[in-house]
Amino acid sequence: MSYKNLEIYQLAKSNSSLIHEMSLQLPKFELYETGSQIRRSSKSVRSNIVEGYGRRRYKNDYIRFLIFAQASNDETLDHIESLYETKSLNNQELYQRLTEQTNLLGKKLNRFISAIESSTQTSSQKPETR
Repeated sequence: MSYKNLEIYQLAKSNSSLIHEMSLQLPKFELYETGSQIRRSSKSVRSNIVEGYGRRRYKNDYIRFLIFAQASNDETLDHIESLYETKSLNNQELYQRLTEQTNLLGKKLNRFISAIESSTQTSSQKPETR
């Protein structure tokens, strides 16, 4: 098994590629401001999934990096909304696609984190001895 098999990684990879392409079409004044920030935040999602996966033997580290990924995903969503509100991103269809995909990734990250937390709690609970 590899991190590349994780659905959250595949979705994060797809999302960061789409966002990278979109950001290069922004007006020049946004290219180096919000454009740079949204590229970094979207790539941070996938990087944190990868780094967390590398630490998966240490459940708390794994969860911590997945939470970092979720926070970067939230930041990415805020950048998408900001670009659309300021009309720097004026393609409504692309905006909706990016918003839906980023929201979906956030939901899947949240479920994945919950599943890891649940498996940690279940495996760490020891039967009572009497």
